Amino acid sequence: MGAPSAAVTEIEHAPPPDADADRDGTRSGTHQQAHKGGDEDEEGNRGGRDIAATFLAKNAAGQRIRVTAADSARVLRRIDVVILPLMLTVYFLQGLDKATLAYASVFGLLQDTRLAGDQFGWLGSIVYLAQLVMQPPLAWLLVRLPIAKFTSAMVLCWGISLACMAAAHNFGGLLATRFFLGVFEASVAPSFVAITQMWWRRREQTVRTSYWYAMNGITNMFGSLITYGLGHIESELRSYQIIFLFFGIITVAFSFVMLTFMPDSPIEAKFLSDDDKVIAVERLRMNQMGVISREWSNDHLKEALLDPKSWLWFALLFSISVPSGGISTFGPLIIETFGFDRFRTILFNIPFGFVQFVATIGGAFLAQKIKMKGPVIALLCLPPIAGCVMLMVLPRDASHRAPLLVGYYLISVYPGITPLIYSWASQNTAGDTKKKCTNAILLVGQSTGNVIGPLLYTQNEAPGYTRGLRSNLGLYIAIIVLVGITTAYLKMLNRDHATRRVALGKSAVIIDTSLDAESPQAAETENARNVEEGDAAIGAVYNDEMERPGDRAFENLTDMQNEDFVFVL
Repeated sequence: MGAPSAAVTEIEHAPPPDADADRDGTRSGTHQQAHKGGDEDEEGNRGGRDIAATFLAKNAAGQRIRVTAADSARVLRRIDVVILPLMLTVYFLQGLDKATLAYASVFGLLQDTRLAGDQFGWLGSIVYLAQLVMQPPLAWLLVRLPIAKFTSAMVLCWGISLACMAAAHNFGGLLATRFFLGVFEASVAPSFVAITQMWWRRREQTVRTSYWYAMNGITNMFGSLITYGLGHIESELRSYQIIFLFFGIITVAFSFVMLTFMPDSPIEAKFLSDDDKVIAVERLRMNQMGVISREWSNDHLKEALLDPKSWLWFALLFSISVPSGGISTFGPLIIETFGFDRFRTILFNIPFGFVQFVATIGGAFLAQKIKMKGPVIALLCLPPIAGCVMLMVLPRDASHRAPLLVGYYLISVYPGITPLIYSWASQNTAGDTKKKCTNAILLVGQSTGNVIGPLLYTQNEAPGYTRGLRSNLGLYIAIIVLVGITTAYLKMLNRDHATRRVALGKSAVIIDTSLDAESPQAAETENARNVEEGDAAIGAVYNDEMERPGDRAFENLTDMQNEDFVFVL
């Protein structure tokens, strides 16, 4: 196939896929590191190269394609229409499936299974303990296996696990089924972060991540309503058994829908024409993150483990997951301490979901507008801090029900923080194996926090739950401090990359167009930047023998190896 004529406003000759030489004809240390290891296959590819490089070499005639804003927008709409609904539905079901324990707790589960002490807290924690154990092998599996098929299989298995919870009649049975639920659900967040990276530009990723994560808010709204209806069904089965079976069967059914319609990468998407596949890949070039390689790299693993950024993401996600794990498990029980019956408790949990939804989407749009994640994360910590203080100081009596609910709803802003951390980490990481390993590290932090969170709340401390609320308050403050440290470190990395570019004879400044709005005006600006060079060094005049930003985007380089990579604050 030739270059897609409808998409091209200008065709630029890029260096051949295996070009390693710098301007004086010698290899730089960075380039040597990028190509170290891996034999060439029958197609001439080095092991570990991104599959996008081979695809473009075959289908774009070895040329770098400039895509018009109109064609990019058209392909983006097709991706949004096909991929996004599948992700939204799966994440909605995951949220429902995990929340069923909280819903079941107000429909007789605690009494029928004779749960006592911290046993209910362990039922909340065991899911995340299983997810913690699964993260290291998942990093390898997500590199090596077709991601859509693998994720569909995991959705099927967790639906079966949830349905089996209806047959559990004691703590041991519930603990076992909840463990397997966590094992299979462990793949969803890292899979979805990886899928988001391979389909959307960096500017688009933040909002798309918020869309699928915001399904937790939809879960709290509609899950509460559905549970309210299921709780009124007259049957030989207990209400919580009906809840487990209903949601489990729906999840099993949808796993086959996902298997049918979700492609493993843009290159394998049946809903895109060959020309549109080229556009879908080319529009990702300035992400500098690649698409997928399906080859494991130990060098990438080592870099992920030694990269301070990995552990900053770990600390951030741990700090928000401790409150998340506690509130998601004990939220309905906290509302019940305000003096409501079980049905009103479920209904009063609906506004929690609405606030969560608004905070998640609103925070993402604000971060997209200012092109920064850190300040928005810090801002979203302020309402939960106020909410924790209110729940700690207000007495639990009928006259304070309204302010207690306000405090609870202020806490519900916290879910908007997690997807911003997801996208902040993913947009600052490149290289297929490193991306998967970094995701594993931060999700180990999330799982650890979610294990600890429910254990800080015990039924013996009701109605105040002082220990849980006090620890949550401290962690929200810690997040603000961590945001400041992370932002400062990313600024330092950008300065270091600029110094490396100058040493290689390149421009010190790169305009990161992956964060720009898709419009004809933006396209014209990008064209101008690529063909002009002034004293400000904001662009460069390129010829066929010179590298330009994005020329090495599909060579499976990590963010540290690629001096053209721009870190997002």
